[in-house]
Amino acid sequence: MRRLLRNPVRLVPLGFLVPILLGTGLLMARWATIQHQRPPLVTALFTATSAVSVTGMPITDTPNYWSGWGLLVITLLTQLGGLGILTAAALVILVVSRQLGLRNRLLVQAETAEFGIGDLARLLRRIAVTVFACEAVMTALVAGRLYLAYDYAPGRALWSGVFHTVQAFNNCGFALYTDGLLAFDRDPWVSLPLAFGAIVGGLGFPALFEAAREWRRPAGWAVATKLTIWGSVALLLLGVAGLLAAEWTNVSTIGLYDAEGKVLASFAQIALSRTGGFSVLNIPDLQEESYPLLIVLMFIGGGSASTAGGIKVSTFFLLAFTIWAELRGEPDVTVGHRRVATASQRQAVTVALLSVALVTAGTMLLLLLTEGVRFIAALFEVTSAFSTTGLTIGLASELPPSGQVVLTVLMFIGRVGPLTLGSAIALNTRRRLYRYPQEQPIVG
Repeated sequence: MRRLLRNPVRLVPLGFLVPILLGTGLLMARWATIQHQRPPLVTALFTATSAVSVTGMPITDTPNYWSGWGLLVITLLTQLGGLGILTAAALVILVVSRQLGLRNRLLVQAETAEFGIGDLARLLRRIAVTVFACEAVMTALVAGRLYLAYDYAPGRALWSGVFHTVQAFNNCGFALYTDGLLAFDRDPWVSLPLAFGAIVGGLGFPALFEAAREWRRPAGWAVATKLTIWGSVALLLLGVAGLLAAEWTNVSTIGLYDAEGKVLASFAQIALSRTGGFSVLNIPDLQEESYPLLIVLMFIGGGSASTAGGIKVSTFFLLAFTIWAELRGEPDVTVGHRRVATASQRQAVTVALLSVALVTAGTMLLLLLTEGVRFIAALFEVTSAFSTTGLTIGLASELPPSGQVVLTVLMFIGRVGPLTLGSAIALNTRRRLYRYPQEQPIVG
């Protein structure tokens, strides 16, 4: 216990494991299902992990399998997981910044522009207010639209609005409809609030708070904020353009829509594919070339210290700037007239390569455990689970229990891994009093 308290970052996995186990127990109760029958252990564990890790990948027909109480448990687990992620990220940043020494503490505080030597209670209160304020606005828009345009009863409209709002802002993908949100793909009053909620929730509070405070001077943003904000915009635009090019004539998705409907549906799907996990289009009906696009976007994920998963936008673009500097023969990696520390570059490479290794291993396991599965389908499901996105082409529900356990483990690692790995690397930073002779091996 003393070792844990000395390094509280190690408590992060336990902080997610406990609600997963509690959620599994609650979902295994008879009252949690419509048929009042105990679900299999793997089903309850998978669903609880998917909710707490804010993945939202279903292996059951959510609205027709879980009762109202079961759906309430899923909603509470999602909200708890989302707040837990933000709180854990805040605590990790504070712990890391206070254990790095004065020089590195000042660097961390300059990068985040929010944390380091501040008031923890004020920080956590600000996070909670931001979350609930955004969810309240989204709920009002979605519930109002369902009540006015779709003739929902007031109670049903409010419940549907709350459920989908909590899922969207926390970047989870459970839906109260068997076909996801296909019925609202061209309804901007439903799809856009959920899409923008997923975007805001996936940016991360360090970038979000600084951008909101310094919105008049984007040139003065910290490097991490610039990479996250402008990188997210670039990925969103490229993703929409790529999906439109691939699906423009596909009559099973957007081929029969007018130009405005195609753009709206593609924007909502890309915004929710990167982190949120809702399906605005029928994912199994997408063109074959759309799957690599979605896989890449899911793997990159959202912003650091957010409810989104993946290797994170800042990590991806930091690697891109590193490659660009190497190709140009530059001695330093610079972003926005700021030199990026070598330690940050090494951390980005470590996170990216370990993530690639985990996705590769998970895909191979899925192919070994399941017969007749296409490689692209296995890679899609594994990437979605590891990046805690939650999109599925229907394979997850058809897997044997062993395959579903693999996805469960990947969801847990994908949610806890990057946070603890990044903080562990930072805390493990030390300075040697000597250096070995240098050699330059041949690369490539």
